[in-house]
Amino acid sequence: MAAEARWSGRNPDKDRLRDEIWGTLESTGVNVGPVWSRIPNFAGADLAALHLSKVPAWKTAKTVKCNPDPPQIPVRLRALHDGKIVYAPVPELTRGFPFVRLDPKVLAARGIEFETAATAQGFLAHGTPVDFADMEMLDFVVVGCVAVSRSGGRTGKGGGFADLELGIFREFGKVSETTPITTTVHSSQVVDDASVPMQGHDSPLNFIATEKELIDTRTPMRQPAGVDWDRVQPDQYEAIPFLKVLRAKLGG
Repeated sequence: MAAEARWSGRNPDKDRLRDEIWGTLESTGVNVGPVWSRIPNFAGADLAALHLSKVPAWKTAKTVKCNPDPPQIPVRLRALHDGKIVYAPVPELTRGFPFVRLDPKVLAARGIEFETAATAQGFLAHGTPVDFADMEMLDFVVVGCVAVSRSGGRTGKGGGFADLELGIFREFGKVSETTPITTTVHSSQVVDDASVPMQGHDSPLNFIATEKELIDTRTPMRQPAGVDWDRVQPDQYEAIPFLKVLRAKLGG
């Protein structure tokens, strides 16, 4: 078994599920690069991005928020080629600004290849730093997942970044009740509903795209109203520079 995952210990059931998924990806050889303590990259990520683009809301979206991880490079790339503004978070929110904004028109005018800008190194180098309050309304949201269920359950790598981001977006009114929450994963990351424990602060998925299919979850689960500040971990405050200031600003 691999070494203990970076954020293990917060939820033993989720820890076991993540370990199972990471181990399966490695044992079947569908992983691309290391997977432990990560949003795992996988063979077929480009096909999953293609399937995600079939969601009706993608076609009409002007702004897309996408997580910064390698398996979603094809999603960011497709969004830029489709002429959409892309908001990407600083990996693990470790800088003084939380997001960068990628405008395909600006990138093209500067001669920056979309293939470069779609990578984490590329969007940090070429994107415009923005704060939560300065972001436009988000029409489409993509989050990174380790395991998902067909009813919309999800778990990330354990750091809590996606749910924290989404809670902040809701506090600032950057997403609405109808903004789709989506992901791309390998088909082996889709597990039965009972395997994915969901808590009140967890954001369920509306669509899941794999290399094989597009899943409309029609989730019965409600989206959280905002940030559950009581559940923010001490190490998150230590690792995310602006979090204490943001909590004070939002009155949490």
